[in-house]
Amino acid sequence: MFRETNSRSIVKGITWRVLATTTTVIIVYVFFGRLDLAIAAGILESVLKVALYWAHERGWHKIRWGRERISPFNLWFTGLPSSGKTTIADAVFVELEKLHIPLERIDSKDIRDLIPNIGYSREERNRHLKRVGHLIQTLQNNSISTVASFISPYRESRKALREMVHNNIVVYIKADIETCKKRDTHGNYDKALAGEYPNFTGISDVYEEPKHAEIIIDTDLLSVEEAVKIITNYVKKHYIK
Repeated sequence: MFRETNSRSIVKGITWRVLATTTTVIIVYVFFGRLDLAIAAGILESVLKVALYWAHERGWHKIRWGRERISPFNLWFTGLPSSGKTTIADAVFVELEKLHIPLERIDSKDIRDLIPNIGYSREERNRHLKRVGHLIQTLQNNSISTVASFISPYRESRKALREMVHNNIVVYIKADIETCKKRDTHGNYDKALAGEYPNFTGISDVYEEPKHAEIIIDTDLLSVEEAVKIITNYVKKHYIK
């Protein structure tokens, strides 16, 4: 994501003004053959257009029509490993970016790569998600919405997150264990069943289904495209006004 800096905007404005004024000077000189008149016309045109543009912008600044108020939101994708959280969240992020709203994508794997040595016990997971909550808070304080995908298996950590961030939208990506096993391209479920991965959600650790999810996506019934449409429509209806 790129942001237009003030210095870049100023330079663009100056270069455009120079180009426009030069064009005016050339046109006046071609028609009247007087350089002094051409320069005077260029100066007058520059001053008048700057003043008119300022007045025009100030006027539109006071007009509310056509504005869309966007309150920062957090789409929180939760579900079993290999349920489809990341795939759907990535696709939703792409669609929401088309709305040109400040938006960031946060995925569990990326965060764990940034903060190594995070364990998988209940206490460690809860502490980890609290850190993520603080990150989302910081982004929201800068009017940036987030699309986050984490297994987040425990109700207490999801409840704590809801209390920390604004406009938290829990998206439960629902899939049974057998479906998740089939989608697991890394063999993690097999390793967990073999005892290689302790505290593996769905096998050696519990996943507590959300009781109050705003959106439930049953991936056995819905395609990725259908899921994306449901989620983006929800966001547009409730948070883009």
